[in-house]
Amino acid sequence: MLHRPGPELSRLTPRNNDRLLFDGIPWVARAQEEHDAFAQALRDRDVEVLYLTELLTETLAHDDARQAAIDTVLGDLDLGDTMRHYLRGFLGDATPADLTTYLTAGIRNDEVRGGFGLVTSLLASDAFLVDPLPNLLFTRDSSVWVRDRVAITSLAMPARKRETQLTELIYTLHPRFVGSPRIHGSHYEHVEGGDVLLLSPGVVAVGVGERTTPAGVERLARQVFDQDLAHTVLAVPIAQERATMHLDTICTMVDVDLMVVYENVADSLVAYAVTAQGQDDDGALHLDVAPARPFLEAAADAMGVAKVHRIATGLDPVEAEREQWDDGNNTLALAPRVAVAYERNHGTNARLEDAGIEVVRIAGSELGSGRGGPRCMSCPIERDPL
Repeated sequence: MLHRPGPELSRLTPRNNDRLLFDGIPWVARAQEEHDAFAQALRDRDVEVLYLTELLTETLAHDDARQAAIDTVLGDLDLGDTMRHYLRGFLGDATPADLTTYLTAGIRNDEVRGGFGLVTSLLASDAFLVDPLPNLLFTRDSSVWVRDRVAITSLAMPARKRETQLTELIYTLHPRFVGSPRIHGSHYEHVEGGDVLLLSPGVVAVGVGERTTPAGVERLARQVFDQDLAHTVLAVPIAQERATMHLDTICTMVDVDLMVVYENVADSLVAYAVTAQGQDDDGALHLDVAPARPFLEAAADAMGVAKVHRIATGLDPVEAEREQWDDGNNTLALAPRVAVAYERNHGTNARLEDAGIEVVRIAGSELGSGRGGPRCMSCPIERDPL
């Protein structure tokens, strides 16, 4: 599942991009060209590409889905009753395609033709009544599949909360996904998909920090153990710097025992191995949390391999910092030893190729302005088994 950049990106300005959690102001047309090339690179490898907004529009053709989506967006307490009443009628009369646009690109104060009252009078004319969702580009964050089950995540930042609600609506009511078993959910403790790495069958690593909380990891661990989706969850604390927001901004898998890693922090990463050890007196799973160990050592033991080998981002510490910022290690593995990466990260790509990895290069000058690479921009739904 991908999201092709749309009008929501054209809503970004230097005044609102920080609040909307976007680092830059992208050139939208070029971002769309780059994203189209990314999608085509996937199709060229026999990958079926689904677009989030197309799925959402198809979902909104159903009355119950429309009502749920409208109820969610009108739950914003900043709207006031006068504007809320107007928007309920306005959104209710919209076509599914137009409703998708309003829900994703937002609605400005100067774009409404009714509901005038105290809210519209006191807000600036260009203030948003319904915020745009520029981070929809990063479809990995709002859902992640663990084997045959989709985990609807719970995004921590208020600016992104509606993303998971829309994604959950698709998985709940779109004909293609009706009946798909699910775990977690937007109403649970915070877990973001960029923090969840499926290292091997049965082993899930989850970054823990500002976006994914310890309570969120515990909830996810209980669910994957209860449904026999994994035998080990590795909780990996990560420093909360802007460049290392999620675990997949630090490392991603490119083969069954090979990882591209931001070398500047690799040796400081630790992991707490969590396993299920019977039940407590109340019948709940008892979780055993092992003492912290170096991340790659704990990962190798859990995966049942002698060693997790690593490829360093960049060619030296300075280049590593630059290319990590440009998502050099946020690769998307299409198969063992085949990975999609931004073409701009020459040092990292050279190291990958020296290690025998086929690098599928894509442009990312504008896509990368949101600080997310090929892995962030994709949510794999179903993969062929190794």
